[in-house]
Amino acid sequence: MAREKKDTSTIQVTQIKSAIGRKPGQKETLIGLGLNKLNKTSVLEDTPSVRGMVNKVKHLVRVE
Repeated sequence: MAREKKDTSTIQVTQIKSAIGRKPGQKETLIGLGLNKLNKTSVLEDTPSVRGMVNKVKHLVRVE
């Protein structure tokens, strides 16, 4: 029996601004995305929940 491969797309998110002085929810969102330092990059699945998290901190990250 052949296994089906799902076409999973990914997005690359890089933190470009500091979380210092931001609201606690934004800091927690960055940590949830796997970001905690400037210029750190995280590769994530392109899901609606991840898109919502990125949208919440869109002024702090760059999406590729």
